[in-house]
Amino acid sequence: MRVGAVVATAVLASTGWAFEGDWDPPALPRHTDQAEIEAGHVPLIEVFARGGDLFRTRFNRADGQGRPAATGDAKPTKRLTNTPLFIRTSAPDANSCLGCHNQPLVGGGGDFAANVFVLAQFLDPVTESVAGSFSNERNSPPLTGTGPVEMLAREMTAELLAIRTEAERGARSTGVPERRRLTAKGVSFGFVTVRADGVVDGSEIEGVDPDLVIKPFSAKGVVISLREFTINALNHHHGMQAVERFGWPRTGQSDFDEDGVEEELTIGDITALTLFQAALPVPTRVAHDDARQAIAARRGETLFASVGCADCHRPEFELKSRMFSEPNPYNRPGNLRPEHVESAVEFDLTREGVGTRLADRNGVALIRPYTDLKRHRICDADDPFYCNEVLAQDKVPINEFLTPRLWDVGSSAPYGHRGDLTTLTEAIVHHSGEARTTRERFQRLAAEDRRAIVTFLLTLQIDPEDAFAVLNSDTRSQQRTTARLAHTRRRK
Repeated sequence: MRVGAVVATAVLASTGWAFEGDWDPPALPRHTDQAEIEAGHVPLIEVFARGGDLFRTRFNRADGQGRPAATGDAKPTKRLTNTPLFIRTSAPDANSCLGCHNQPLVGGGGDFAANVFVLAQFLDPVTESVAGSFSNERNSPPLTGTGPVEMLAREMTAELLAIRTEAERGARSTGVPERRRLTAKGVSFGFVTVRADGVVDGSEIEGVDPDLVIKPFSAKGVVISLREFTINALNHHHGMQAVERFGWPRTGQSDFDEDGVEEELTIGDITALTLFQAALPVPTRVAHDDARQAIAARRGETLFASVGCADCHRPEFELKSRMFSEPNPYNRPGNLRPEHVESAVEFDLTREGVGTRLADRNGVALIRPYTDLKRHRICDADDPFYCNEVLAQDKVPINEFLTPRLWDVGSSAPYGHRGDLTTLTEAIVHHSGEARTTRERFQRLAAEDRRAIVTFLLTLQIDPEDAFAVLNSDTRSQQRTTARLAHTRRRK
């Protein structure tokens, strides 16, 4: 049951909220049924369009905007004190997804003004302070290309888990501890040791959690999937709660945040919103019209690798599968998983979606994200600039951050996890910790060579034409500009 425009009077005395009189109609005109998606009754091109509508929707009270009796915690958590309808620090702090993810296109990043205050959403009562002792201030990241990034993370996770499984088998077979190097797609994550009794020693694991699940989203690398990111953000920033996490099956309540609206976002709504983001354009390399600048960019690409930047900002990976599939098998409880659905939803990352797609080399999908999806220590006493956070998120050390993707860096300023750097040079010269040697090599280059590296990086962009494609990605324009999206049903 949903309560929305039909509600004439809502008086939420227990939370101090009161709203009397006829409500406006919900900003979101319709909801999507997951079963209809799985059965193919809603074509995927329409699912993408609905997801785009959700992304742009400025939620209102009739939709269920706000969470008077709930915190912004990813885990359903009741609030003991009243909360403001909007507050920038502890949130809700935005009307729509588009409010923060809009540069240079729908689904892009955000200006410094759109920064969020991570961890403050847990606070009860809320804080009005933006001091670092209460939260970690973060810039809103671009979502372009995140579908391929999630699939890269899944394949890397599968490789790491297979290595641990082999170590477990070896230890049981030989009766002695098995120590194996953890490598996925050529990226080293240290070592794992398994004892004969099956106990796993993760003390030598590097750059990933002990569960070996690559988490490609957030500055700290703590979010597994677009679906998880979406459900977290909807509750945190809008007070819009997904049934699969906050609904009756998990909490025993249909209106967990007690705002008078039940079942605010259906499982199908979250699927549509996830798929819209997964199908956003992939960043590309934009060529210079000026011949001298083009030559400088090519030289800069070579220098980028020679000084060591490409050791962490890895230019290219091959994907075993060209398909994005939803839901993610590694999702945590509170997020849809494959065993919860009758069929998965898939589309081809090299052919289907809006705008630029992944490159196809002889049938193999290529992703060029300029990251290794690994956490690194990037600050120290030599240069503590990136050590500006004092609160640990999900037990990740405060001086470690996930290697940011650079494939759209030419169109995703500002830079740094706080968005407080305006130039690429600033972002480079503040690298320290594990990146100190590379930074020193960069600084020793001639000025012309340093400029060449920056010239190269500025060619990594979202194609300007893609901004127009996404802006007009309603059902009709998608039919004109994209191939028919495949819907593959896979029975459990």
